[in-house]
Amino acid sequence: MTSLNQAWFDRAQVVIPGGVDSPVRSFRSVGGTPYTVVRGQGAYVEDVEGRRYLDFVQSYGASLLGHAHPAVVEVLRRAVGEGTTFGAPTPGEVLLAEAITARVKGIEQIRLVSSGTEAVMSAVRLARGATGRDKIVKFEGCYHGHSDALLVAGGSGVAQMGLPGSAGVTAGAVRDTIVAPYNVVPRLDESVAAVLVEPVAANMNLVAPSEGFLKGLRDECDRVGALLIFDEVITGFRLSFAGAEEYFSLSPDLWCFGKVIGGGLPVGAFGASRELLTSLAPLGPVYQAGTLSGNPLATAAGTKVLELVTPGDYVELSARVAAFSERLVEAVNASGLFAVAPREGPLVGLYLSREPFEAPSDFDEAKVLCDNGLYSSFFHEMLARGVALAPGAYEIMFVSLAHSDADLERCVDAAGEAAVSLVKALRP
Repeated sequence: MTSLNQAWFDRAQVVIPGGVDSPVRSFRSVGGTPYTVVRGQGAYVEDVEGRRYLDFVQSYGASLLGHAHPAVVEVLRRAVGEGTTFGAPTPGEVLLAEAITARVKGIEQIRLVSSGTEAVMSAVRLARGATGRDKIVKFEGCYHGHSDALLVAGGSGVAQMGLPGSAGVTAGAVRDTIVAPYNVVPRLDESVAAVLVEPVAANMNLVAPSEGFLKGLRDECDRVGALLIFDEVITGFRLSFAGAEEYFSLSPDLWCFGKVIGGGLPVGAFGASRELLTSLAPLGPVYQAGTLSGNPLATAAGTKVLELVTPGDYVELSARVAAFSERLVEAVNASGLFAVAPREGPLVGLYLSREPFEAPSDFDEAKVLCDNGLYSSFFHEMLARGVALAPGAYEIMFVSLAHSDADLERCVDAAGEAAVSLVKALRP
C-alpha cells in the first residue's frame, strides 16, 4: 500500500521537476521518499500522515522563533487583511529597514529584495558598479545562491549533487569569478571589485573561520580598494543580536541578509553605507528592481521577529547549543562511531566518521567527511526516531528558540541510538 508521503511525492514529480522546488529538499543524496509537511508548531513539524518530527531544519535557519509563533501569526493575520502587495512604498518596509540599521552599526541604508540569492546577486552588481572593477573572489564550498557567477565551487545542494557548478552557466558568466580556499587570505590586485564570504561557512556543513581569516580579508580588501561582502543570509541575526559584525567585531562594506528578517516569508536584503548605496538606482547607475520587494507580509513578520528577540536570547541559546553539541558528540562516540559538532554561537554542524578526526578547516576536508557515506544512514535512523535533520550532509542543524532542553535531550538520545544501529549495520 502506498503511503501518503509517497502518494504526494508521486503527484509532485508529475508537475514539479524532481518533485521539489529546491534541490536541498530532495532526498536524492540520502535516498528514500521526502516527508510532505502540512503544518509546524514551535520545534515540531507534522507530515501528511500525521507524524510529528522534532525539526532541526527550521526552514534552513529562517525560523528563529520556531514555527508558527503566535505573535508572528497574529501580525500576519492583521497584515494580510490590509492587502498582500501594492507595488508602492509601504510603512512596513521602512520599519524593517529601521530595525536592521539600528542593530548593525555599519549599515546606514538597506535595500529589500525577495530572496537571499537576489540580495547577493545585487550586492555583487553594486560592488562592480561602485568600483568600476570586474573580478569577484569567492571561497570554495560557500554557497551564495544560484546566480550564474556564484554557483562555481558552491556548497549546499550543489555539493550534495556532486556538481562543480551548474549546466547552463556559460564560461563567460564565471570568467570574472575567482575561487579561493576558505580560511586562506588570497592575494588581491586592483582588478578585484569585491571579496564575498560567509563569515561562518554553513553550506559545507559548518566550518568556522580560523583566527585572523576575516581580519585578513578586511586588510587585504583595504590594501587594494576592493569591497568586502559578508553573506549573512544564514548568520544574519542568527549568529548574534547584530550578526557577524557584532560577533567578530569586524565590519564588511556590504551585508547580505535573508531568512530570519522575513519571519518565515520570502525576503532578502543588502545594506551598506549611505555613500555606497548612492550608486544604486534611482540615485545612481547601478540598476536593481523587484515587484515584490519590501512585501508587506514579509516586512511585518520580519519586524516582529526582530522586535521579539533580545541580546540575552542569543547568549542563552548559544550556551544551550554549546552543551547540546557536547552531549551529541558524546552520544555518538559512545557507539563506536566518531563525531565532531563544530559550533559558532548558536550555529552547530555535525560530521561523522569511522575514525577519530579533527573539525575541518576548508571545503576539501569537509567534503571527505560529508561524502564518506555515513550521513544518509544516520539521517534515516534519526527520522525513524522522529527527529528531522536536513536531507544532506552539507547542511547544518538549526536550533530555534522554541527547542526546549527536553527537545535537545531527545535529539541526543536519538543520536546515540541511531549511531548504535549504524555501527551494527556496518559490522561485517
